[in-house]
Amino acid sequence: MNKINLSAYQPIADIQDNIIFANNGNMVIGYKAVLPEIYSLSEKDFDDIHGAWFQALKSLPVGTVVHKQDLYLKKYYSSQKLPKNTFLEKATHKHFKGREYMEHRCFLFFVLTRNKALNNPKYVNPFRKVSKGIIPKLDDNVGSFIRAVRDSIAFINNSRKIELIRLEANEIQLVTHAYFNGFNQGYDTDILFENKSVHIGENHFDALAINSELCFGESVQSSKTNERFTSDDFVFHQGFIDGLGLTLNENHIVNQILYLDDNQKWRRLLDKKIEELSKSSNFGSQNKVVLGKIQHILDQINADDNSRIIRGHLNIVYWDREAGHLDRIAAKIKTVFKELDIIPYYPRGEERKNYILNSYCCFSSNFSNQDLYVTDLKHALCLFINNTNYKSDDTGIIFNDREHNIPVLKDIWDEKKKRIKARNFAIFAPTGEGKSFLANNILRQYFESGVRLVIIDLGGSYTKFAKLYPEKYTVLRYESGKNLGINPFYISDTADLTAERLEDLSVFLFELFASDFKVTKAQSVSLKKILRHYYEGTPGNHSLNGFCQYIEHNQNDLLGRLKIHPDYFNITNFLHVMSEYVGDGLYSFLFEVSEDQTYKIEDKRLIVFELDEVKDNKEILSVMLKLIKTAIQRTIWKNRAEKGIILFDEFAKQLKFENVLESVEFYYQAIRKQNGAIGIILQSINQLPNNSTSASILENTQVIYSLNNEKGYGELVKRLNLSSHDLNQLKSIRNNLSGPHRYTEMFIKIGKESNIFRLEVPKEVYAAYLTDGRENEEIMRLYQEHGDMEKAITEFTFKN
Repeated sequence: MNKINLSAYQPIADIQDNIIFANNGNMVIGYKAVLPEIYSLSEKDFDDIHGAWFQALKSLPVGTVVHKQDLYLKKYYSSQKLPKNTFLEKATHKHFKGREYMEHRCFLFFVLTRNKALNNPKYVNPFRKVSKGIIPKLDDNVGSFIRAVRDSIAFINNSRKIELIRLEANEIQLVTHAYFNGFNQGYDTDILFENKSVHIGENHFDALAINSELCFGESVQSSKTNERFTSDDFVFHQGFIDGLGLTLNENHIVNQILYLDDNQKWRRLLDKKIEELSKSSNFGSQNKVVLGKIQHILDQINADDNSRIIRGHLNIVYWDREAGHLDRIAAKIKTVFKELDIIPYYPRGEERKNYILNSYCCFSSNFSNQDLYVTDLKHALCLFINNTNYKSDDTGIIFNDREHNIPVLKDIWDEKKKRIKARNFAIFAPTGEGKSFLANNILRQYFESGVRLVIIDLGGSYTKFAKLYPEKYTVLRYESGKNLGINPFYISDTADLTAERLEDLSVFLFELFASDFKVTKAQSVSLKKILRHYYEGTPGNHSLNGFCQYIEHNQNDLLGRLKIHPDYFNITNFLHVMSEYVGDGLYSFLFEVSEDQTYKIEDKRLIVFELDEVKDNKEILSVMLKLIKTAIQRTIWKNRAEKGIILFDEFAKQLKFENVLESVEFYYQAIRKQNGAIGIILQSINQLPNNSTSASILENTQVIYSLNNEKGYGELVKRLNLSSHDLNQLKSIRNNLSGPHRYTEMFIKIGKESNIFRLEVPKEVYAAYLTDGRENEEIMRLYQEHGDMEKAITEFTFKN
């Protein structure tokens, strides 16, 4: 038969749930696999997954065929998942649309065969004698097979590294149609068999296989060194045959088929092979090699009580529109095999046809003994591919994958808290590695998805991107000798004076008054009583100055009137400390009442506090942070349903002031009650003092970003308890700042999951995030000229 029309030869008689009843009498149970991301697995992870597969498959009934099929298709990125409402979103959508990448789908099939002995003739054409369809009776044999398969699936799913999901009937039909239609889209076609290749529609097919013990070299293992990322001081691992997976970058299918045979039968067969070879009169060098290999396999099997003998077959089916390209693809595959010390077999003519047709799940029981190698199950499982593309969440921040630079959405907010309990984040990177650039990227996307941002900035890194949203942002800049315009005592009417508001004010005053002692309950109650009395007796113009004057005027009888014991509130002491902030005190300018400006920030979704001028004054900075806190509490935290992020940028200098660190810790504790997150940006984790306050901050930070650091990552690993594979990932970071696709790489850890991501952005986004240099000055000049940041960026990118 040199031509097959699938509509005339239907391979499937019936499908019930995920069970296929094939026309040849086989029953197949189908699953799709959700595998870990490529580059996310350590050497131990590969071993654990290998062990899980072995435990899951070793007890399946004799005569079961297990078929793992990894399908790799060249695709073009559609940008469908990316938003395209704003100026920068549109630029990103356009930049990545049409980019080529490999799509990977992994299927696992369990076949209950009619031919239990699995002793097939050399060539079985699955379409030659198609009967009317023999659906197995649902007898005890079938029932126990289904239960055994479900037990195996449950074991794999409990390993938590791989998830196997039942295939739906429509998915099975689509996979079948795509396979026999040669992955041509938009039309149905026939399969044509020619001398040089199998021809389906516009695609030419060919195959390479491992079909004998003689194909293998010295050894196989569950993982090997990844040469691309390994360096002198660390080893990066990949799966043993990962080179035949995503990184091959060609249309292909990797089929691994395991025949779970009767142990004794194949042990006897190997003994017989050894006996025949030993007696061989022309005992040449080739026979010695074969004898050695078979003896080695038998010795391994006899030495291991847990061994499970199987026959196996591995093939790679590959295709291209240009017949001439098949040799190039074959050369790439052979190179990978050569590195693994494996010599593949190249099937021709009838054999090639047989391999391609019988690599479909319903027919994978059709291979003959000459197409199969004999080995132990542990050996064969080293040839499983156990990772896949980067996984994109439904929503999130756009990064790029490490293989094709296509966008990957990562949900670092984690609304349902599946991965993280606290969504606070930290960015670590030395100067010049792109901390602010990365922070701009994260915050801009959060902002455009409706999250409210407060940025406490000491370097002026966010004003430019803010200017893209003229109606939605405000910058409150500290200037020497002036106040920020925040009056914590301001209320618009008496309804504002809630218990929560009094609580916040008392905390604020105690922080100003005595940052070095623990406030007792009695002191807290006393201050709230006095505050309430002040508001009730003072109709308007509330301020710190007014509050202190009120206490001073009423100090003789205030405590008695409010039934407060003098031990609970020392008026003289309080007025003495506060004199620094009122009247002609040293820092009174911070609290001078002009008008309260928090109304300016109440309706803004992007608020930047620029404290550049204050960064070396411990006292002013500390008070500033307390003032900002009151503003945040009155605006952003008023609505708990609204998402909010507070970012402390360039914060290293301030962290040497103890009271500043404690002020920041307060935010971490308070944010738990809110729908919010806190971010900190540091050049090195050593800039966080090694004390309990810092430990508490790090404990509540569950999203970690680290950019390249030539000085190493030892302290980061130590203080964040990172794994050895996390460290290998960090050491493997490589940036590419030239050529058409420029990117920086970064390590991202979300809860327990970690990987290396890339950040590649279109030129408009790059221009929006620039914070210094000649290019930035040029954009700001254009902005001054047009008064429109979008226009300035468009003109700049057009010119450059």
